[in-house]
Amino acid sequence: MSKLNELTLEEKYIIQEKGTERPFTGIYNDHSSAGLYVCKQCDAPLYRSEHKFQSHCGWPSFDDEIAGAVTRVPDPDGRRTEIVCTNCGGHLGHVFSGEGYTDKNIRHCVNSVSMKFLASE
Repeated sequence: MSKLNELTLEEKYIIQEKGTERPFTGIYNDHSSAGLYVCKQCDAPLYRSEHKFQSHCGWPSFDDEIAGAVTRVPDPDGRRTEIVCTNCGGHLGHVFSGEGYTDKNIRHCVNSVSMKFLASE
């Protein structure tokens, strides 16, 4: 694993302590530019913009991830599945299936704070 980026207190709370940003407040919730979403903590590529879709849930939603980039972990609440960056273990959000938003029938519900966006050139 490479050197980790310095994080703000809010970023540490969400990424390292598994917090959640308030719905509809994240900078990437309505973001639709072409590019790559990477982990805020370690810069590992996580999602491509073509996998992002509007679910109106309050957080950025993706129906696929870059192969091997995201690890699924049973959530302590026993109901949900947490998703973390495979490279650094940083908390991204949760993954849900069976909701029917896209043909892939998967929704990665990700905190904007957990990511950085790199625009395509």
